[in-house]
Amino acid sequence: MPGIDLHTHLAPDLGDQPRNADGLLLIDGHPIGPPDLYRPDRLVDHLDTADLGEAVVTIPPPFFRQGLPEAAARTWVRQVNDGLLQAVDAYDRLTPLGYLPLDHPELALDEYVRLREDERWAGLTAAAGGGSYSLADPALAPLWKAMDADARTLLLHPGTAPDPRLSSFYLANLLGNPAETALAAAQLVFGDILATHPRLRFVLVHCGGLLPAVVGRWQRGADTHRPGVPDLTEPPRTAVRRLYVDCLAHDPAVVDLAIATFGEDRLVLGSDWPFPMGTKDPRSLIAHRDGHLVRRAELSIAQAALGRCP
Repeated sequence: MPGIDLHTHLAPDLGDQPRNADGLLLIDGHPIGPPDLYRPDRLVDHLDTADLGEAVVTIPPPFFRQGLPEAAARTWVRQVNDGLLQAVDAYDRLTPLGYLPLDHPELALDEYVRLREDERWAGLTAAAGGGSYSLADPALAPLWKAMDADARTLLLHPGTAPDPRLSSFYLANLLGNPAETALAAAQLVFGDILATHPRLRFVLVHCGGLLPAVVGRWQRGADTHRPGVPDLTEPPRTAVRRLYVDCLAHDPAVVDLAIATFGEDRLVLGSDWPFPMGTKDPRSLIAHRDGHLVRRAELSIAQAALGRCP
């Protein structure tokens, strides 16, 4: 039972925040579910069923609320981070990641400074793409510098896809989520963030999104000096091997491609509990691989991704 599920979600405890008749929090007028988001005990049950020891927990994307004015965002971010700590307080197998609002870089740095000395946090999380600043924007440089100095972990999770063409067929999730993850990764690669901040560990969910399918194209763009592609400290194929990714691809062939892209030492378990697009058994997504890799993915690689000694 020692394994780690590195990609799970819970709603923060927000006290008097309005709820609907089913007990779901109303955020910007919309109920946020599923109901298990409010049941940390059910997350512990998931760990028992999956024979895992620990869940790393983040707030789900509807709680990111990107686009709030800075003063309101400052209040909200502090509220959701304090509320997540409260939600998991009674459960020693649930370890939270603090949320950083990358749509407000100065606020993100301030919140990181507020949280950095609190050992209850396993690391941080933030929105990939969506309303975030480009991860290569100079406005985020002080945050990357501070997190690199502290050798911290940042899990990037897609929020809302801003493309209105994705409003039908559930495409904001089915296509938008993997595309937003690849966009964020591209900003890290072409902004030279990964190579120049080697102690800062980035984790991508959903098996890296579209990145494994397009990194060869990125490499070709660098090799042929396409307009706008800068001189990089490391070529794209090398830089992406600094990223960690979870196994949540829903396709063994994509898992294999991700392992070829990022390396066997960069794959961790992730279930996306309790959402329907997740899995009840993250090990099953890599069961076709060598058993030794499965054991490493569930524990030692996850510990490395979190900055713990394997």
